[in-house]
Amino acid sequence: MTAATTTSRGRVLHHLRRLLPDPRNCVVVVGFAAQGTRARDLIEGATAVKMFGEYVKVRATVAHVPFFSAHADAAQIVEWLRHAPPPNTTYIVHGEPHAAEALRGRIDEQLDWHAVVPRAGEHVLVR
Repeated sequence: MTAATTTSRGRVLHHLRRLLPDPRNCVVVVGFAAQGTRARDLIEGATAVKMFGEYVKVRATVAHVPFFSAHADAAQIVEWLRHAPPPNTTYIVHGEPHAAEALRGRIDEQLDWHAVVPRAGEHVLVR
């Protein structure tokens, strides 16, 4: 079992390289898997994934448990922010673009804070 976010680095890659080629194994991906990640590729049925500069065949069964996460949802994030002093700008830098934009809107509407979703590659100087 692996959290979707851990399939991009760390020791889990060594486990995946060993487990994925064997059809007797099952790899369970837990939580949200963003587009462009190895976890999403596995969930969508990739027959091979690249790691350590080589392609590893996927013969193991891949199961996905999408609704199990330790991350707060948008309502919980807004409630947590409510207890903080208002910053000049709040930057939303995590999540899929549509979800980040939705959270930006909630922060703007519910807290009356200036919130921004930076463009990919945009640099921001924070003072």
